Amino acid sequence: MTTPIKKATDVYFTLNNGIKIPALGLGTVPPDDPSEVKDQVVTAIKAGYRLIDTAWYYGTEKYVGQALKEVFDEGVVKREDVFITTKVWPSFWHSPEKSLDISLKTLGLDYVDLFLQHWPVELHGDENGEPTAPKDDKGNLLYDDDPATGTKFIEVYQSLEKILDNTKKTRSIGVSNYSLPKIRQLLPHVKHVPVVNQIEYHPQLPQQNLVDFCNEHKIIIEAYSPVGGTGAPVLKLPLVQELAKKYDVSTNEIVDAYQILNGRIAIPRSSNLERIKSIVNLPDLSEEELDELYQIGVINPTRYTNDPWGYGLGFRWWEGDTLSKEFD
Repeated sequence: MTTPIKKATDVYFTLNNGIKIPALGLGTVPPDDPSEVKDQVVTAIKAGYRLIDTAWYYGTEKYVGQALKEVFDEGVVKREDVFITTKVWPSFWHSPEKSLDISLKTLGLDYVDLFLQHWPVELHGDENGEPTAPKDDKGNLLYDDDPATGTKFIEVYQSLEKILDNTKKTRSIGVSNYSLPKIRQLLPHVKHVPVVNQIEYHPQLPQQNLVDFCNEHKIIIEAYSPVGGTGAPVLKLPLVQELAKKYDVSTNEIVDAYQILNGRIAIPRSSNLERIKSIVNLPDLSEEELDELYQIGVINPTRYTNDPWGYGLGFRWWEGDTLSKEFD
């Protein structure tokens, strides 16, 4: 009799504040038609997902809110059964609580489970966070602090701490897109150590120094773009395809297992409803296989997200970044 395969949706990790977080989540960065996110979220929750990751910047919180209302009204889950994450964007750095209030209203919620600082960067947005990517007449991003040497990002995180301490609008706070230099700079100035650091992570992008530092401080890594983003290049890796055949699972389940079995949270996103429903298995990869996957990136590291607001942060392999002074 064969042992039934484990479900990734059954795995939870414990954050450094004692709160449980699901190991598998659904990302809600918009497809071409953002309204499709509603069906994606409903499908995911009915398939067993309990972590939904969204952000003010994505412009999809309206549809996430519609999906949550539907599954709550149908009795599929209760509010306390799902873990909702949102984020404050760099152009809203001056008013994190206003950003959170907008997100809560749009989502139709009284609180989120996790509120993240989306990037350790301060862009020159107005009181409503607009424009989200302000530029000068030469096309360069307009900052309110130097992305490489500034320290305002610490004040932004401290604003999140005040929201945590003085309101019931979030149960946890954390960071996203923090490099090793930035998180090292942040920690001496915090009251609450971030519960997570959400970064691009997959077999082609080893960031072991950053991962080790976060592990040492009980900051869980959340992996966005676990398939490498647009076009899912990581799924085309020969080893990923070989392992999928060996374990009789999809390539998506192999790359999610790479994260979860290493103690990291995987946040895939997909516009394919059938795929969302079907990528919930957790193949039991061996330590040797996990290391083989890791070595792919050691040999040929590749980053797929190279947004200009990431310049100066000190991430390795960030194409176009000429601003960074130190690296992870």
